[in-house]
Amino acid sequence: MSDGRDGLVALVYTSTASQPLRETALEHLLGQCRTFNAEHGITGMLLHRDGRFIQVLEGAREAVEELAERIRRDRRHHDMTVLLEEPIDQRRFADWSMGYCAFRRAGEDVPRGYRDSFSDLDAGAATSTVMRALAELTVWFRVRSGALASA
Repeated sequence: MSDGRDGLVALVYTSTASQPLRETALEHLLGQCRTFNAEHGITGMLLHRDGRFIQVLEGAREAVEELAERIRRDRRHHDMTVLLEEPIDQRRFADWSMGYCAFRRAGEDVPRGYRDSFSDLDAGAATSTVMRALAELTVWFRVRSGALASA
């Protein structure tokens, strides 16, 4: 594995929306992200639920760190916390300039026995918990995206 100084890195952060966002506002934000990320070689995944964001960014260290700082200054959200930043050998989201899915629709019930991977990404969680939750969310996102695309 590369030491990550010049190679690829993955950065995962969470933040809270400064005000409620409608689906159209999220779609507009996603469009901006996709354009910017494509121009800067950044891929990733964006999840949103109940005013909370979790985002995975992948790319060259300098590009990812510059984008993370730009995101940190964005007034549409606050309390940005980096949960994980690590060198990677390959991208998990190589075919996405930015994948997105609203995590749960309003009024959708939580199934019995549900464990919330989204909440497992809270600041202060052990690295192993963050990695497990990120893996679960990645699988969930890929399955859900595939199901929506074939519908």
